[in-house]
Amino acid sequence: MKSISNTLWGIVLIVLGLILGLNATGLIDIDLFFAGWWTLFIIVPCFIDLFSDDDKTGSIIGLLVGVCLLLGCQKIIDFDILFKLIVPAILVIIGVSVIFKVKLSDKVRKKVAKHNKKGSNKEYCATFSGQDLDFSDEDFDGCDMSAIFGGIKCNLSKSNIKNDVVINTLSVFGGITLILPSDVNVKVVSTSVFGGVEKKKGEFDSNNKTIYINATCLFGGVEIK
Repeated sequence: MKSISNTLWGIVLIVLGLILGLNATGLIDIDLFFAGWWTLFIIVPCFIDLFSDDDKTGSIIGLLVGVCLLLGCQKIIDFDILFKLIVPAILVIIGVSVIFKVKLSDKVRKKVAKHNKKGSNKEYCATFSGQDLDFSDEDFDGCDMSAIFGGIKCNLSKSNIKNDVVINTLSVFGGITLILPSDVNVKVVSTSVFGGVEKKKGEFDSNNKTIYINATCLFGGVEIK
């Protein structure tokens, strides 16, 4: 998914560069500063995030808001009507997302709840700061991580995982990077608003132990490597 995101950003920059270059030579005359041009700073990133985020609710909401604002600036939609409808539309999108998310991830949530009841996890928190965690050659049985206006990098690539475990994460205007062993399965359940989880792990193998990522992201994210 990351390669698709990079490709799309590359295409955007190439097109922008071509327009600027051709405008400069007088071959074309495209006005980049049309009414509502600034909404592209909302629309383009949210559209590209649709191809990279597992949880697309925030991206869909951002794309909806950006497109509606652009239509309002172009006088296609009256701003009075726009502001009356945009909040109900956002609530409908969130509601539909919650319904489908619960149905699709109910089994994973039950597994997460089951493993969380086994004992209290170790807690790590980075608030306006950063933490580097390394569990090399250690037995790892799960933990809770919170990154609030900060970041956490957790290296589990050489840790000993003897049973299925849960990692609970909270990202608020922050980021968490998890480097996992190659011989584990990864299942993710997330609640995200303008954030998300990026997963890079491979195919599921029934012979491997499973790491469950229970993620809450608010203007933040979790990257799984």
